[in-house]
Amino acid sequence: AVDIPCSAFRSGWTDPRIEWKFQKGSSLQLFYYGKELTEPYRNRVRFSPTSIHFESVTREDSGKYICEVVGDGNHIAKSEVTLTVQGGDGAPCCHLTPPFPSP
Repeated sequence: AVDIPCSAFRSGWTDPRIEWKFQKGSSLQLFYYGKELTEPYRNRVRFSPTSIHFESVTREDSGKYICEVVGDGNHIAKSEVTLTVQGGDGAPCCHLTPPFPSP
């Protein structure tokens, strides 16, 4: 299991709009939009305003996870985390590159 944080979330914002995107190479996929998870994430990911939670990951989940939050006054905050899933003879191992929020 792995939790990917959304450091862009601000608890003081009233009803912020949160979007999650997944980038692998040049491909960009929207997977949380309009307060709903999209396929194929709907049954694999749990959402909270501050993070997403995968019960299990595979190498296919390796890539950049982008959280964008639009809050009061249309202020936009964004954070990115890179997930690297490595497999070998044992159970898969995950590494998260720390999030770096953008203003």
